[in-house]
Formats: sequence, C-alpha cells, structure tokens
Amino acid sequence: MALRREPTARQLRLAAELRRLRDAAGLTAREAATLLGVSPVQISHIESGLAGVSESRLRSLAAHYACTDRQLVEALVAMATDRTRGWWEEFRGLLPTPFLDLAELEHHATFLREAQFLYVPGPLQTEDYARAVYAYRVPELPEHEVELRVRHRMRRKVILERPTPTPYEAVVHEAALRIMVSDRATSRAQLARVLELSEAEHVTVRVVPFDLEGFAGAGSAMTYVGGTLPKLDTVVRDGPHGAAFIDSEAQLGAFRTLFHKVEDVSLDPKRSRDLIHRLAKEL
Repeated sequence: MALRREPTARQLRLAAELRRLRDAAGLTAREAATLLGVSPVQISHIESGLAGVSESRLRSLAAHYACTDRQLVEALVAMATDRTRGWWEEFRGLLPTPFLDLAELEHHATFLREAQFLYVPGPLQTEDYARAVYAYRVPELPEHEVELRVRHRMRRKVILERPTPTPYEAVVHEAALRIMVSDRATSRAQLARVLELSEAEHVTVRVVPFDLEGFAGAGSAMTYVGGTLPKLDTVVRDGPHGAAFIDSEAQLGAFRTLFHKVEDVSLDPKRSRDLIHRLAKEL
C-alpha cells in the first residue's frame, strides 16, 4: 500500500494514540513488530500516520500492549476504519491543510467549547465579518484566497445546522463584540447573528464583561473539541504558522480547567443576551 504524502490531523492522532499504548506497555517498535509478525518499518509507518492500520491489526496491537480499556480500543477502531470524505475535501489543494483538519475534527466532535477574546468565534461569524478578518491579513491575500477562506468558514457552520447538531458553547469577551472589524452595518448584523444562534437549544453563548475585576485570562483563547472519550479530546489554538492541535492528557486537563475558569466568571446566557442586545442598540 502506498504511503500517505500528508496524513490528516485525525490520522496523526490515531498514530499518536497507538504509539502511547506501545510506550505504556514498555515495548520498543522492534518488539511490537516481532509480536505482530511485521517489519519495524511498518510499525514506524503506522505510528507516524504514513500508513493506515486495519481493524484486526489494531486489535492485535491493543492485545499485545495489554490495553484493557475496551472503550478506547473501540474508539480507535472507529478512527482507523472511518472512510468519511466530507465537504472539506473540495478545498484540498486550495487551502492549507490545517483548514481541512479543523473541519474534519469538528465533524467528528461530540461537543465544542470555544473561548475567544478579540474575535467572534468562527462558527458564529457572518460572511461579511469573516471577509473583513481575512482581508486584514499581512501580507495581503489575493481576493480569490480571501473568498476561499470565507467560503470554508461558512461551510463550517454545518455543525450547528445539521439535523443532529453538535452541542456548542462559546465564551466571548465583550471586547470581541465591540471591535468593529468592518463597518457598523457589519457589526450590527454580526451581533444579530450571535443573538439568533444563542437562542438554539444546542448553542450557549456567554459573555465576559469589561467591568469584571481580576480577569487575566485574555490569553486563554481556545477551541476545545470533545472526542468520543475524554482522553481523545483535542484543543485547537491559533499559532504563528496556523492552527496547533494539542492532545496530550496533561495539557488537555490544563485546558479543561482553564476553560472552566473563564466560563465560571462569565455572565449566564440570559444576561449575556441582554448585554449583546444593549451593544447592538449602541451601534
């Protein structure tokens, strides 16, 4: 089987989990290969995401690694055998890979939690708001590149609009709601969109107000993506060269705590909507 040229974030996550299981068992890649009856190179390819792994081979590896977590094994089997080719595939070769990886991650998410302090969260953005954000980039993007990114961002809203939507919670700082990335009309429409979505049963929007004392969490922006098991959760953070995907258990625990710290000091959903209504009237 030909090796993958560019594994997706989901394929790399499966590879990382298999490597963690082997490490926990105290086995080297060569020892694992001997137990499985394959070459060490094949184990290396599987653990780097360059090659897939069949269900039977994955279950054999889990048995050799003495993994007794049946739920984890079943979740890894589901990842290994998934053949979904979602809407994001139409952007392959047109946008950087992290755009596609984020869309695939959201597609499989059991829940999404987002904390943003300078921008309205992506799934809540209007088309004009998103266009203004991408058009401000330095170096400036060609118009067709901006439009590709806007179209991709609008397609991501499917997680909130499909028949079985993904539970979504956003904690947004008042600053993000007040900053006018474009003109007043765009800001009004954006606030109206946030209010509209916040009325949905599966969407919760909370606001961190300006007058909150002792809030030093403005650097804790994140998208927390729920996996089928807590240890398969993922945190996505914007980095200087694109999105960074974080999946170590220690860091996941830290980001869970960080999100709840921000959530705990935010306004409840009703008071948040009242504040957004007031901000809209001021425009």
